[in-house]
Amino acid sequence: MERYVINCEPRTEYGKGSARSLRRAGFIPAVLYRAGRSTPIKIRKEEIVKFINSTMGEQVMINLQFNDGTSKLALLKDYQVDPVKGQLLHTDFYEVSLKEKVRLTISIVLKGEPVGVKKEGGVLQQVLTELEIECLPDMIPPHLEVDVSELRAGESIHVSDLQIPEGVKVTEDAEEVIATVTTPTEEEAAEEEAVEEEEMAEPEVVKKGKKEEQETEEEQ
Repeated sequence: MERYVINCEPRTEYGKGSARSLRRAGFIPAVLYRAGRSTPIKIRKEEIVKFINSTMGEQVMINLQFNDGTSKLALLKDYQVDPVKGQLLHTDFYEVSLKEKVRLTISIVLKGEPVGVKKEGGVLQQVLTELEIECLPDMIPPHLEVDVSELRAGESIHVSDLQIPEGVKVTEDAEEVIATVTTPTEEEAAEEEAVEEEEMAEPEVVKKGKKEEQETEEEQ
């Protein structure tokens, strides 16, 4: 599995005020978790932002390189972004051992254009976007590709249909649907139902509008 080196330093600053000060200084506060323990650390903003942007949607092993020469193998657990400004606020990592299995989710990427879309007028729908797996850290696939090119209208691909790399165990239900191509009749029925609901609602709106107009005229 690919490894990505990120430089970090121990962090002694705590609290919201200290976190803001760190960010102004060009650092992002972070926490490294391991077996119920947590170690506060800080990382240069440009390093962690570059990592997140370049590995979006993929699981990549990280070598956290400390300024005292030591290093820790880790995976990105989570990160928080300011909902208004879109700026990175905080990151969480969990330390891993190459001898211990980990359970995590990887992204599912659909490849190809289904026959049911090209020739039968169906619509491709991805139901499951992530897959939970269990394996040793150095066997974690960055993502899982699923070929949907042979999928016909009305057909689905389930977890049980996947080709899983050796050494990787899937913990999801085997009957879970990953992707399906809905038939034209299903799409048309849904559209007709939406139109009928809209038409049924229109007379009520018109009636209410006329009543409000009459009341307004009486008040005047």
